[in-house]
Amino acid sequence: MRSIWNGAISFGLVSIPIKLVNATENHAIHFRQIHLADGGRIRYRKVCELDEEEVSGGEIGKAYEDADGTMIPITDEDLAQLPLPTAKTIEIVAFVPADEIDPLQMDAAYYLSANGVPAAKPYTLLREALKRSNKVAVAKYALRGRERLGMLRVVDDVIAMHGLLWPDEIRAPEGVAPDSDVTVRDAELDLADALMDTLGEVDMDSLHDDYREAVEELIAAKASGEAVQPSESKDSGGGKVIDLIAALESSVRAAKKSRGEGEGEAESEEDMADVHPIKKTTQRKSTPQKSTPKSTGTKKSTASTAKKTAQKKTTSKSTSSKGSSSANSAKNQTSSGSRSTTKKKTAAPRKRASA
Repeated sequence: MRSIWNGAISFGLVSIPIKLVNATENHAIHFRQIHLADGGRIRYRKVCELDEEEVSGGEIGKAYEDADGTMIPITDEDLAQLPLPTAKTIEIVAFVPADEIDPLQMDAAYYLSANGVPAAKPYTLLREALKRSNKVAVAKYALRGRERLGMLRVVDDVIAMHGLLWPDEIRAPEGVAPDSDVTVRDAELDLADALMDTLGEVDMDSLHDDYREAVEELIAAKASGEAVQPSESKDSGGGKVIDLIAALESSVRAAKKSRGEGEGEAESEEDMADVHPIKKTTQRKSTPQKSTPKSTGTKKSTASTAKKTAQKKTTSKSTSSKGSSSANSAKNQTSSGSRSTTKKKTAAPRKRASA
C-alpha cells in the first residue's frame, strides 16, 4: 500500500520511524455530469471573478475571508514559519482506557507501518505494551496543513491510528431528543429484548452494500444494451408505528422466520387459535343428537310442539278451532306408532273448550 505521510512516533525519548497508510477505501460509485442534449461532459473551470478569465493551478493561492468579505492572503511560507512540533511526528501525550474515547470523535483510520529495519524493535515494543495494558494512546499529529488528534490501538499485529475530532468539534445534542416525556412499559422492553436476542449477532465480514451492487448491475445492463426492469421496493410503512406491542411481536416472528426458527411453534399457535374453538362449539351443538336417536328426537319434538300450540290456543275461546286443527296437523306429521299418544294429549284441550 502506498504511504501518504512519513514521520515518526514519539514515545517518550523513543522515536519510531513509520509510514502512514490509509486503512480504509471508498467503494462508492461516482458519476459524471453530462449535457443531456448531446451527452457531452460537463467540467468546472476556475475563473477569476474580476477579469472573468480562466486561471491555472500555479496561479492560485490561499486567502482567509474576513467577516466583511476582505480577502487576507496566506502563503505556504507563512504557515511554514508557525511552530508546529507535530509536523513530522506523531506525539503520544497519554494512555487511556479505550472506553474513554467517545465514538463520536472517530474520524479517518490509518495503519502505521515500521519504516525500515531499525524501527522494527521499538515498533514491536509499543505494540506489545498497548496489548498488555488494554489501553489506547492519545496522540497529536499534523496532516494536510493542520494539527490533528489521534488514537493509537492494536489491530492484529499492526498499530492502527484513528483520527479524532477535537472535543470542541462535537456538537451538543440539543433539541434532538423527544420533547415530551415518554413512558416505556416493561412488556415493551421485554419484547424489545426478545427481538434483540432473536436477531443475535452477525459476522461483520458478511455485510455488504446491496445498493452498490444494484447500481453496478444497472450499469452493466445499460452498457450491454439490455432492458432494465424496475425492481419492487419494499414499503417500510413510512416509519409510523400504530401498535408498538404488535409491531414488536411481528418483528420477533419475522426475525425467527428469517433464521428458520420457531416454524413448528408458529404452526401450533395457529392450531390452538383456529381449530380448537371450532371443535368445542361443534361438540356442544351435537351433544343432544349423540345421546338420543334421530327418530325419537323428531317424534318428541313434534309432540311437544303440538302440545304447546294447543295450550296456547285454548286460552282464547275464539281460537279453539285453530287449536284443534294444529293438533290434527301434528297427528299427520308424527309416525303411526305415536298416534295414540297424540290423541290422548290433544283430547284434554277439546273438553276444556266445550266447557
